[in-house]
Amino acid sequence: MTALTDRTDDRWDDGLIARSRPRPAEADEEGAADTGDEGDEALVRAVSGTGSDGGKASAPPLSPEAQALRQRLDALRQLVALSRTRLDGKTLAEAGRVLDEAAARRGLSPQHTVVAIAGATGSGKSTLFNSLAGVQISETGLRRPTTAAPIACSWSDGAAGLLDRLEIPGRLRRRPRETSEAETLRGIVLVDLPDLDSALGAHRDHVDRVLALVDAVVWVVDPEKYADAVLHERYLRPLAGHAEVTFVVLNQVDRLPGEAADLVLDDLRRLLDEDGIALGEHGEPGATVLGLSALTGDGVGELRELLGQFAQEKGAATRRISADVDRAAVRLQPLYVADGHPGPEIGEAARAEFEDRLAEAVGACAAGLAAERAWRRNAGKACGTPWLRLWRWYENRRAPHTLAGLAALAAIGGRGQTAAQPPVEEEVTARQRVEQAVRAVADEAVTGLPEPWAQAVRETAVRGADRLPEALDEIAVTLGPAATPPNVKPPRPAWWPVAVLAQAAMTLLQIFGGLWLVGQIVGVLEPELMPPVLLMVAGIVGGPLVEWACSIAARGPARRYGQDAERRLRQAAAGCGRARVLEPVAAELLRYREVREQYATVAAGGSRLSTTRQ
Repeated sequence: MTALTDRTDDRWDDGLIARSRPRPAEADEEGAADTGDEGDEALVRAVSGTGSDGGKASAPPLSPEAQALRQRLDALRQLVALSRTRLDGKTLAEAGRVLDEAAARRGLSPQHTVVAIAGATGSGKSTLFNSLAGVQISETGLRRPTTAAPIACSWSDGAAGLLDRLEIPGRLRRRPRETSEAETLRGIVLVDLPDLDSALGAHRDHVDRVLALVDAVVWVVDPEKYADAVLHERYLRPLAGHAEVTFVVLNQVDRLPGEAADLVLDDLRRLLDEDGIALGEHGEPGATVLGLSALTGDGVGELRELLGQFAQEKGAATRRISADVDRAAVRLQPLYVADGHPGPEIGEAARAEFEDRLAEAVGACAAGLAAERAWRRNAGKACGTPWLRLWRWYENRRAPHTLAGLAALAAIGGRGQTAAQPPVEEEVTARQRVEQAVRAVADEAVTGLPEPWAQAVRETAVRGADRLPEALDEIAVTLGPAATPPNVKPPRPAWWPVAVLAQAAMTLLQIFGGLWLVGQIVGVLEPELMPPVLLMVAGIVGGPLVEWACSIAARGPARRYGQDAERRLRQAAAGCGRARVLEPVAAELLRYREVREQYATVAAGGSRLSTTRQ
């Protein structure tokens, strides 16, 4: 357990001076020590606040690194907001935690750097903590575990908010005396953690909670357990992206003879490299690795200087939050990036195929052909010979009676048998074709999309196609051939009256020639066979010629009339499909492009920030 004073006042700067471990011979002199005996390095001041600001300070102008981090955090916030309805809450929990912790840390003192000292049982982290503090704060000994709760030591005012965030009570907050060594660590808030491999679950919970909140970590290992699997697999490897805010210290090098310390350090660097932790060698950003002996003090001064320089840069919090954002971006990558084109969209070919399938489903082509036949039939009626029109009229008059007779015979022949079932009304729109068209365009749209967004696009297409067949049925009934009344004729071109007059002239020639010939036969007129015969032949031959010429001339207008009918039906079906399927799918793809852009901004800082430790 950490040695504590009996005083548990939780106020910051309460003026109390207490021994961390009073010696029996000095127990009666504690009041004298309170007067400020600077020679007694065992004296520390219990602290729990910073005057009036409560640990919060006005933010200084942002550095380029901090500005870049703010942009990434804003993009991550937008990313989470745009993805809430598409991804489950568990998936976005890590990103939400990063945003919450970043907001909490940015609202606290930027002048302080919180550094945790973590290590396994017997690594000597508490001894190193006391050696850096210059006083006996954290209890050390052979009994395990020795440290039961985090203990904080601050060299300057203004860290109360940070310690409140770490949930370190006032009775576990200390400040050493002002010394030249203490000046080096000004701005540092040092936290001694329980053993990370403690048998007590509460101790490990303390470690996990504090490690997620501090700005930097000093990992303390010893020559016997520096390759411990718990340390590497549970902590170092998952935090490999936090190399710039990581110190790895090989303690107890005084126990290693000769060059053994260098060999162990080299092997430790190898293990860290296998863990994916970049090493800050040759001026490159990364973790700092060094050997020292907290018991003898060898190398502690170098670590103190490194920590002091690290604190003076005032960029640890930015690096830590940036590393957290990097890790969140890596975990979110499969949700926003997949093997495919970066800007998924519905291509023109897919749109055209979708509209063609809908046009086929509503029978646009058949409607166009029917309109073309109706136009040509009307032209034939208008420009045909009267005798052919009489024959058609006769057939039309005769056909209903014939059909009625056939129906009567069928009814007579069917007596005694089971009545035939009424015919099933065929749907105007082929539903299978509509479903196939929707599936095809959805498959085209999701090409290259991550699975969650591909599923969202498919669901959007299915929702849009829910009532699409009924809507197409209505369009087919409204604009299709069935919508044209039987007595409504297609429009006539300007040359039709001329053709009708020519056909009438040919008919009159036939009638006049016939009457002339009959008059000659009955003796009313003088016999002259050739003129009336020529007139009749001219009328008989001219009538079909006029009809044939009109049929040739009617091909173009009839085709255009049919194409217009097909185009109207096709456009109506395409508009319905766009409104119900294509536009919602395009909106979903637009949302994905937006989140993809936000994710690109979040992941853009994957490369380390430029601030490095020399």
